[in-house]
Amino acid sequence: METDKTKITINATVNAPVGKVWESWTKPQHITKWCNASDDWHAPNAENDLRAGGRFTTRMEAKDGSMGFDFGGTYDEVRQNEYIAYTMDDGRTVTIDFKVEDDAVAITETFEAENQNPIEMQRGGWQNILDNFKKYTESIA
Repeated sequence: METDKTKITINATVNAPVGKVWESWTKPQHITKWCNASDDWHAPNAENDLRAGGRFTTRMEAKDGSMGFDFGGTYDEVRQNEYIAYTMDDGRTVTIDFKVEDDAVAITETFEAENQNPIEMQRGGWQNILDNFKKYTESIA
């Protein structure tokens, strides 16, 4: 039975071609460059099997070594340069839309909130990661 979970939506417009945006989002050598919510964290390792049923894992750690965790899940649907849906290891779902707009790509990411942290804290953390993605991708485009 479907539970009524709070969904949070974040977005950003990346000034880069969709092929570059997709590559940055999905290739482990890029993921490790942008997947952190603050400058004192980093992603030392990422693995990505980008297909329905495929798994991904990104290791996220504090740079001082004080804490870290694996962020992972399984892809439910993948449409190249357009759409990704996945289920996180804790059962929450995420969708990401990539919409080409002129010379840019509008990314809309919607995720189910967890119960441990305030909604605004979750929104802020995920938005920071998306903003890092935008900044990184535009710098290499």
